[in-house]
Amino acid sequence: MSAAGASGLRVGVLGATGAVGSTVLQVLSERSFPASEVVPLASARSAGKRLPYADDEVECRELSEESIQGLDIVISSAGGAVSSEWAPRIVAAGAVVVDNTSYWRMHEQVPLVVSEVNPDAADSHRGLVANPNCSTMQMVVALKPILDVAGIERLIVSTYQSVSGTGNRAIEELRSQSAAVLAGEEPVAHVYPHRIAFNVLPQVETFKGGDDYTTEERKMIAEIRKILGVGTETGISATCARVPVFNAHSESVNLQTRDDLSPEACRELLASAPGVVVLDDPAEGIYPLATAAAGRDEVLVGRIRRDDSHERCLNLWIVGDNLRKGAATNAVQVAEVLVERDLVRVPDPALDAG
Repeated sequence: MSAAGASGLRVGVLGATGAVGSTVLQVLSERSFPASEVVPLASARSAGKRLPYADDEVECRELSEESIQGLDIVISSAGGAVSSEWAPRIVAAGAVVVDNTSYWRMHEQVPLVVSEVNPDAADSHRGLVANPNCSTMQMVVALKPILDVAGIERLIVSTYQSVSGTGNRAIEELRSQSAAVLAGEEPVAHVYPHRIAFNVLPQVETFKGGDDYTTEERKMIAEIRKILGVGTETGISATCARVPVFNAHSESVNLQTRDDLSPEACRELLASAPGVVVLDDPAEGIYPLATAAAGRDEVLVGRIRRDDSHERCLNLWIVGDNLRKGAATNAVQVAEVLVERDLVRVPDPALDAG
């Protein structure tokens, strides 16, 4: 199926009532995406709900075989279980899916795309393009220029991830727990294994099969390799923590380059890189903050300095809005790449659910 021209695109937003899905609607409007119609899709309990879009509202429809017909692009943020079942069905119905869940990211036949980093990967899609993990996303936007100029031999990242990455229930839990603690009451934890208010949890997602790394950490390592096209010759280690911040992920990144790159040259390189803003005058209190990144689509980088303990090593502090660039904005940017490159079509053969 080929789109009937940019002005005639029918765009579905799956998971439209969630934290990411509602942000997708906002970003589609802000960026004036060339859609003739935007169709929010969600579970039966959300059917009929009116959602804000542009200066109006759009009605949410129940996800069904009927509601996915006639769509050109679907941006999906409804969770891995839903995506594993419905992405192939949506592709079979004729739409290209840009998927925000973790389910399809490491499938060999599914390109994993960050618009500023590897847009060419979208050319090979077979009906589905995957969006990376939010913490991976913001980091590779800053790493790609460094990789291209100086190479990367080793990468160590520690993340400080906000609760909005878990969804609306986590946002409400941080709010209610904070109120409880400030009132001298005992907070109740439902979303996370421990209370998140006034706490730091060195666990994002789960531990599986006796692995000492969480599923989030393993995802980050694997996705970095796939997006940047680096193998095991590049050492990568990750520690992911959850912090009591509503929005925007922060990351401490230590990287060893193949060729020498001074902090001054790194600042200049990143200042000219697409999607990056350098904020780096720490003596004046200028460095990336979660509060500064929230609501922005750029990745903020600062605290760029030598690691004096190892040759050719730099430290960086990277912050990004996990709901926007980390999820919704990149998904819309990938959809824009599909339109610009005339890729809003399902190839034959299409996506194989196996």
